[in-house]
Amino acid sequence: MAVTKRKIEKLGIDASLLGFGCMRFPIKDGKIDQKRAEKMLDQAYKAGVNYFDTAWPYHGGESEPFVGRVMKKYPRESFMFATKLPHWEIKTIEDAERIFKTQLEHLQTDYVDFYLLHAMGKDSWTKMRNLGVVELLEEYKKEGKIKNLGFSFHDSYAVFEEILNYRDWDFCQLQLNYMDTNEQAGMKGYELAEELGVPVVIMEPVKGGSLANLPSEVVNPFVKLAKDASNASWALKWVASLPNVMVVLSGMSDEAQLEDNLKTFTDFVPFGDTENNAVKEVAEAIRARVKNGCTGCRYCMPCPAGVDIPANFAMWNFASMYNNKGHVTWVLNNQLKGKARAENCVKCGKCEEACPQKLKIRDDLEQVAKLIAECQ
Repeated sequence: MAVTKRKIEKLGIDASLLGFGCMRFPIKDGKIDQKRAEKMLDQAYKAGVNYFDTAWPYHGGESEPFVGRVMKKYPRESFMFATKLPHWEIKTIEDAERIFKTQLEHLQTDYVDFYLLHAMGKDSWTKMRNLGVVELLEEYKKEGKIKNLGFSFHDSYAVFEEILNYRDWDFCQLQLNYMDTNEQAGMKGYELAEELGVPVVIMEPVKGGSLANLPSEVVNPFVKLAKDASNASWALKWVASLPNVMVVLSGMSDEAQLEDNLKTFTDFVPFGDTENNAVKEVAEAIRARVKNGCTGCRYCMPCPAGVDIPANFAMWNFASMYNNKGHVTWVLNNQLKGKARAENCVKCGKCEEACPQKLKIRDDLEQVAKLIAECQ
């Protein structure tokens, strides 16, 4: 039994439908737990996974050298490396040349199978183009140092359309899952790539783990069809059922996740109408758990007391939809600090006068403040 592969005619390759994302290895004392992570890579390779995706910043720069060392034991032609050029580190064309050379050294190889401009958006794409980085990478491709050239993406559909039409890309990498079909490039971006014949690699298919740990009351449609299947497997299979998807990346951080993913992608059968309808039902049930209808229009801002009203509501709605209080803790530690938090509302009512949704903002901020107190 082996992981299903998908034939990519344009590139002349058979890629494992499951790609090993190397940004969430198990951790020990703040660093990659190399013993466990190596066993996981070995198990995935032996099960037929042949696409290993890493990047310059993953695990604080540890990922590329670690993956290169582990995979050195296997015939180079038997697997594919994907890694990425970090645009934020690039000030000159010489920076790009230096980093690419270092990445080859990290991976202990003389070529990269899939090389991406990392996390492209409007400004980063303009910078890469103006510096001549795209032409540099095209030259590396002619020299055989890059087999396939693409980009990963985090911005609006309009920017994605501009980049995708700039040249004949070998592939592209999009964030897509059944809850975020209208986010970033979304399904519209996937469909454009399919129309142009550009194979797609999918990242965040389980929405950072949120679709793996859903509230029990929303998943009955899944349980009815396959009571032993994990929630994560439904998310992974949904994107893998799209015909122009080349690889679905999963950042596996423990052995149980790896086992479940290998099971999901062994003898893979694309979803039919029955399964897709179940996914729609679950998605609707998740959306029905939102606490209020804040659209993030920001008409309520600025708040006289300094509260970031839309950010508080976005955190509240997400935590409720996915039953994820860990998200609240992350937002409090990384985004909502000081006066921006809900508990600083002085109930002046100015926000409610401006809100086009006519939300009871003061009452709702009181509820958010209670949630924050629970999570601190």
